[in-house]
Amino acid sequence: MVGAGVLWHACPLCNERVVNMIHRYKNNGYSIVLDVFSGAVHVVDNVTYALIPILEEKREASLDELCKLIKEAEPGNDFSREEIAEAAEEIRELARNKTLYTEDSYENYVADFMEKRLEKPVVKALCLHVAHDCNLRCKYCFASEGEYHGKRALMSFETGKRALDFLVENSGNRRNLEVDFFGGEPLMNFEVVKALVEYGRSVEKEKNKNFRFTLTTNGVLLDDEVLDYVNREMGNLVLSIDGRKEVHDRMRPMRGGGPSHDRILPKLLKAAGSRQQKNYYVRGTFTHYNTDFAADVLYLNDLGFEQISVEPVVAPPSEDYALKESDLPVLMEQYDILAREILKRRAGGHYVNFFHFMIDLEGGPCVAKRLSGCGAGGEYLAVTPWGDLYPCHQFVGEERFLMGNVFDGVMNRELAEKFARVNVYSKPECGSCFARFYCSGGCAANSWHFAGDINGNYKIGCELERKRVECAIMIKAAEAEKE
Repeated sequence: MVGAGVLWHACPLCNERVVNMIHRYKNNGYSIVLDVFSGAVHVVDNVTYALIPILEEKREASLDELCKLIKEAEPGNDFSREEIAEAAEEIRELARNKTLYTEDSYENYVADFMEKRLEKPVVKALCLHVAHDCNLRCKYCFASEGEYHGKRALMSFETGKRALDFLVENSGNRRNLEVDFFGGEPLMNFEVVKALVEYGRSVEKEKNKNFRFTLTTNGVLLDDEVLDYVNREMGNLVLSIDGRKEVHDRMRPMRGGGPSHDRILPKLLKAAGSRQQKNYYVRGTFTHYNTDFAADVLYLNDLGFEQISVEPVVAPPSEDYALKESDLPVLMEQYDILAREILKRRAGGHYVNFFHFMIDLEGGPCVAKRLSGCGAGGEYLAVTPWGDLYPCHQFVGEERFLMGNVFDGVMNRELAEKFARVNVYSKPECGSCFARFYCSGGCAANSWHFAGDINGNYKIGCELERKRVECAIMIKAAEAEKE
């Protein structure tokens, strides 16, 4: 309840512009109010929930006026004058403490931040496409079965070495650098992966850098030797599996057309256990054919996986497996089902962490990250087997997004500047969205593919993101109440 105080509060920078936003919703029996610009989350009673939008418009309304307005807004409730007076005073106190109706302090900040980013561009992470080839033939693969709209190829050690040198040379004072070995299937080029890790480790001390290597694999080639190596050298491991056998095998067949679920499952379970259920994710994709995806998340958890990410497919409407707007009511319900079941399982000592419900309401990403997202096209770049640079892995092969190469550097400065300026205030659709500081404006690649503009939006993705944020906050509220 509001009288118990604010559950979380991420401090704003300053208050210069009189723009505020609140978001109210009910979920799993909780009435929740999010003050967007302060980050404060309030769990409130019914009278406070009803009064908050009224007082947003009429901050100095008299008690008689508030009683009249709340009766009009909530004709089915019979709140007493004393309840309304007490709630009104608590709401006004929250406003005085700048945890409700908080003004927007970020729009002025973002312009300065963008100019600094353009003055001194820094690369912090690379997605190394060590293999444009794959041993699966996933039907929804944006990489065209590993080819990325081009040719099958494996990265040479020389190209990968130059990519690491490029990263070091363009990282400025940044010490911690990220490198993800990606494909296709990166284990098809495992010897080069090992050689690149060895090279990276050999220059860390001299260059005052620290590489955090990660690897994404479908698990087909994940034997004991590979797993031992990965557990020594990889800070994180992403293991691809969609969920239930029939769901997985429908979309992720072997190259020859046979099923892959039973072939990879024991290997993935062993990998998760060998990492003590930390520093990994099983990562799946749900499509129009399994809109009951909560069952896949829970299936994976029942098998023994604790770190799970099952994400919506992103595909053109022409594909039969693409999500449709008509799927949204079912998908929203699935997130609610999943949120309730996660609470139930955690309470019973059965841990599960769902990636899209991860949210930090006390600290979380810095302001710059909240405003500008993943850094694609600037801080983060993808490298093809022959060394070409693209804004991220989802743009690879689309020649209009070719930025340069690891030998000559970023040559398309106009494109780099365009990506550097992308932020939640450059996207018109983000202006009225309560979730924008949690998704940071969403994926630039999705925006391009669905709106034809990296400053556009992907409508279905936005709807699902808003629902995930609501569920994530509800889980935090429920666990805080229990504590």
